[in-house]
Amino acid sequence: MSKLAICMANGCEEIEALTVVDIMRRAGITIDMLSINDSLTVTGSHNIEFRADKLISEADCNDYDGIILPGGMPGTTNLEANTAVQHGITSLFNRGDLVAAICAAPSILGKNGVANGKNVTSYPGFEDAFSRSTYRTDSVVVDGNVITSRGMGTAIDFALAILEYIKGVEAAKDMADKIVYSK
Repeated sequence: MSKLAICMANGCEEIEALTVVDIMRRAGITIDMLSINDSLTVTGSHNIEFRADKLISEADCNDYDGIILPGGMPGTTNLEANTAVQHGITSLFNRGDLVAAICAAPSILGKNGVANGKNVTSYPGFEDAFSRSTYRTDSVVVDGNVITSRGMGTAIDFALAILEYIKGVEAAKDMADKIVYSK
């Protein structure tokens, strides 16, 4: 069974973060919401407060099979500046585990080299972060163990792509049917 971490920073895009958590939990996948703040309370980019499961300082990235980064501003900037997040990304990627990011957050993968040689996407305007990648404008791009997506409007597609990566096409299709999602 997979265990995922989703890193939550003040200023994150709430829908991008919580949609992934919701879909994973509906599918029976363990996902820990890790606050990079000094408290479990996270305030999203639209001033919506929610409570994370634990502090990133209490977590060990080796306990996870994947790491997910929601976008939003200044959430992405806050994630990028956090050494525990950077360590988690690099460690899990090097192990061949899942690294997923949406909206502005894929730019972190471009800057730290994880996206080098990969097909990627992001929110429009962040293309410059991917000088060593092949940039696409698809709603979700999956390249090996790296999944990237465009923004809030692609959050369900992103979550379903993560589910498909973990549990297969049928599980993702079944979930889409259960939530009455059609593309």
